Amino acid sequence: MNILVTGGAGYIGSVATEELIRAGHDVVAYDNLLYGHRDAVHSTAHFEEGDLSDKGRLADVFEAFDFDAVMHFAAHSIVPFSMRAPLPFVRDNVTNAINLLEMMAAHEVNRFILSSTANVYGDPQRIPIAEDDALAPSSPYGESKLMIEKMLHWCEVRYGLRYASLRYFNAAGASDQFGEDHDPETHLIPLVLKVALGERDHLDIYGDDYPTRDGTCVRDYIHVVDLAQAHVLALQGLDDKSCVYNLGNGQGFTVQEVVAAAREITGRPVPAEIAPRRPGDPATLVASSDRIRRELGWKPRYPDLHDIIESAWRWHHAHPSGYAQ
Repeated sequence: MNILVTGGAGYIGSVATEELIRAGHDVVAYDNLLYGHRDAVHSTAHFEEGDLSDKGRLADVFEAFDFDAVMHFAAHSIVPFSMRAPLPFVRDNVTNAINLLEMMAAHEVNRFILSSTANVYGDPQRIPIAEDDALAPSSPYGESKLMIEKMLHWCEVRYGLRYASLRYFNAAGASDQFGEDHDPETHLIPLVLKVALGERDHLDIYGDDYPTRDGTCVRDYIHVVDLAQAHVLALQGLDDKSCVYNLGNGQGFTVQEVVAAAREITGRPVPAEIAPRRPGDPATLVASSDRIRRELGWKPRYPDLHDIIESAWRWHHAHPSGYAQ
């Protein structure tokens, strides 16, 4: 297939592109490089710089290539930012997705994979979370993704779109070639490793009074390569039906446990200080990925937290300045 990957220069988009190419697909990576990096685009992918808000640029790309499918990763995704500025945050995410879907309809591209989020569940009523649990986003970020998911349903009704909405929990780790390099960095594992590398003097732990085993938030970490491979499988699964899948390992780790594992793997000190809670952070997010395992045969190859952190450490140790070096 010929596949458009929006956000193809970003963390997850770059690894998804890598896995798509490994599976024999052709990829056009579309990115405005606001959060992404040109060096994160796979060498055999075709790169097109552009913004999803620019309908003319988007039309040029759709007219130049005969796409079979779209994987949509491009979005604002930092939860605290969405809490501070909900209107522009939601506007950009939803409007840009509409622009993309309109372009797909106009060019009769009818396969779509959405990078969604576990944030659509908000503070879950049960753990592990299943796909049919109540949807109550705890942030404008989660709300924006849920709005897009609802639009996909109507695009299926009106245009015959086949879609998969993949609700991630915490993507982490690195492939041999591509890793995580955000500015600003807000994800726990790379922040911990930056402290180990001496780039930060300490780690802030946001809250130690949650109802968890050590008072810090529990999250379900999934290796970015496993995540990317799930996207490839979901694309193949669109032959049968549209679908919604949770992606996670089914087990959770506290912030303190992640820090302890990083200290063990790096052999370096990681000073940590307790800071106030952040708005929009549920105490526990752990996924049930039974549905995608059962329907598509997906099975994480790297479910162990130490393996995930070790792969990230190798990449960060080799790229201490990220893609800037």
